[in-house]
Amino acid sequence: MMLKTINVSQPKRIAVMKHPIKLTALLYLKEALLKQRYELCPEIIAVAKEYGAVDFEVSDLLEDQRRKPG
Repeated sequence: MMLKTINVSQPKRIAVMKHPIKLTALLYLKEALLKQRYELCPEIIAVAKEYGAVDFEVSDLLEDQRRKPG
C-alpha cells in the first residue's frame, strides 16, 4: 500500500478570484520589484488587495528568487 505524504508546514492555498484589476496590479508589482521601484509597491499592493489579492499572492512576489542581489 502506497502512503501519501502531506506537507503540513505550508498553509493550504485556496482558490482565488481572478479579477483583471487584481491580476494587473500583481503584474505591476512584479515589474516594480524587478526594476527596484520600491516606492511604488505599497500603493500597488493596496490596489491588488482591494480587488481580492490574498497575502500569499503578494508574498510570493516579494520572495521571488530572481530578485536576489548578486
